[in-house]
Amino acid sequence: MINLTLGLIGTSHTLSASATSAATAAAAATQADTLWLIIATVLALLMAPGVAFFYGGLVRATGVINMMMMSFGAMAIVGVLWVLYGYGMVFGPAWIPHWLGDPLSEVGLSGIVDASGGINMHVLALAGFYATFAIDVVALISGAIADRARFGSWMVFAAVWVTLVYFPVARWVFNTADGWAAAAGVNDFAGGTAIHINAGAAALALAFVLGKRAGFGKGIDRPHNVPLTLLGAALLWIGWFGFNAGSEAAVNGVTVLACVNTLVAPAAAMLGWLAVEKIREGKSTSVGAASGLVVGLVASAPSCNVLTPGWTIVLGVLAGAVCALIVDLRFVLGIDDSLNVVGIHLVGGLVGTLFVGIAGTRIGVIDSGSWNQLGVQAAVSVVVMVYSFGATWGIGTVIQRVMGFRVAEHEERVGLDLVAHGEQGYVIGA
Repeated sequence: MINLTLGLIGTSHTLSASATSAATAAAAATQADTLWLIIATVLALLMAPGVAFFYGGLVRATGVINMMMMSFGAMAIVGVLWVLYGYGMVFGPAWIPHWLGDPLSEVGLSGIVDASGGINMHVLALAGFYATFAIDVVALISGAIADRARFGSWMVFAAVWVTLVYFPVARWVFNTADGWAAAAGVNDFAGGTAIHINAGAAALALAFVLGKRAGFGKGIDRPHNVPLTLLGAALLWIGWFGFNAGSEAAVNGVTVLACVNTLVAPAAAMLGWLAVEKIREGKSTSVGAASGLVVGLVASAPSCNVLTPGWTIVLGVLAGAVCALIVDLRFVLGIDDSLNVVGIHLVGGLVGTLFVGIAGTRIGVIDSGSWNQLGVQAAVSVVVMVYSFGATWGIGTVIQRVMGFRVAEHEERVGLDLVAHGEQGYVIGA
């Protein structure tokens, strides 16, 4: 997160609503910083197709197109809304101080690209970079309702949810000039709370609203194309370097530390997940490796700027093991979170966010002797969870009652590729 390193390592650049602050940030930024932001934006956008492939391989063969289209649909609708008013809600002048920005303040990014054609390069690059965050968080939620959601209703949900839930939460965390969570001192470098806890809580709420798939039970999760899932995991790992290291908005020591931790966290988390699988089931699976990899990436997002690589290994192993142990609770509790969004993103985000308060350089209890940072991390996590779950449940319930969110059972059995899109993922003999 921009300017959220609490002065521990290196320097940062603040993205502010005011023209003065924007000009200051642009003047302080070098061309290398701006170039890195452009590269990081491309990498972070790659994560949305990565989610599409990762989720697409895990669903039934009759739903792979629909599953991937939910991610691509998020890229379309959220990308447009971010430019229209999302940037203003997150980084514009306060509408409700510390909570919400003015959605009309930066329509079409007009404050960054003026009428005469002048461009504030670094701030425009920052705006593009944070657009990818908004796209990615919506795409993540889709995995919880795989194989049973109407595509049109999903698109309406994506538009309403990003407006009422993500944009406000992103302001709380990422806007260091006005956000209450940033002012409280939360260290959420690349979205452990705003992205993963937020998406995981929303996924849980939608799973309740839409209910269980037909035939829900432990045997229902049989991926139709494991190589597709592994490809998605690989794309996510590559893209996450932009997601994490790009959050510094500069080329300095924090950027390098974030890159190294983005390498080591998923590697360690894979080992943690695979070890649990081997002990519990007697076999280590490729889907388990991919899931552990993603857990490590999730846990690294809030923490990669303040953990040493050694502590990041500890975090990765811990997060991978904890998430591997918890994902099957959905069958015990009867909650059909189809693709483990809650178990991977909510739990992984919580582990990574709280670990900052334990082992963060100079702020964690181990290094500083103070419990203050852990308390701040926990408090912000709880507020985001409660708000996201409650708001998402309300949005999903209204959509279900007004236009229908859940498909009919016979449509679910036929498969949403044909029902919603008139296409098939695999046509044999065509």
